[in-house]
Amino acid sequence: MVSQKALLFGFAITFLTFTACSDQVDDISPNEEIPTIGQEVQAYDGVHPEIWDYFNSFEVEGLARGIDVDLRAAGISGVIEEILEDGVVAQSSHSSENPKQIIIDATFWENTSDLAKEFAIFHELGHCYLARDHREGTHEDGTCLSIMRSGPDVCRDNYTPTKRSDYLDELFDERFHNEIN
Repeated sequence: MVSQKALLFGFAITFLTFTACSDQVDDISPNEEIPTIGQEVQAYDGVHPEIWDYFNSFEVEGLARGIDVDLRAAGISGVIEEILEDGVVAQSSHSSENPKQIIIDATFWENTSDLAKEFAIFHELGHCYLARDHREGTHEDGTCLSIMRSGPDVCRDNYTPTKRSDYLDELFDERFHNEIN
């Protein structure tokens, strides 16, 4: 039987949207732990403390793939606040007032799993830090090639504990960095 938490998680992810990119994440175990979450983490200026673990995890995963990520030096900020646009749970801002800022919807944040939070934050950091654009395309089974795809109509997400590493390998693949300015 599907738990209430799993149903809520599935519902929230169905409407997941990033900077004009919507996401539907299928087959994610809402109880799966992310290896770096919960470790002692130094503060990131301008970043909500609940997001620090995910920024740290992004740096760790980049380093594991040969990419020296320094989000503190990049000056990327992160906030958790209500996003009024329907279905939008995360977005990145590149305005002169808030350059390189990610915004996570507070309702989404309160009602989803660590893995879904990581997916949303990593997608936005893909834009802000790696200068990744959207990458469309599917595997033969219809699952998305990239965490950086633009919407659920294009493909089906498969960001699961068993596929997480594959998606992160693609995210940090330098062939796709610096596509946007």
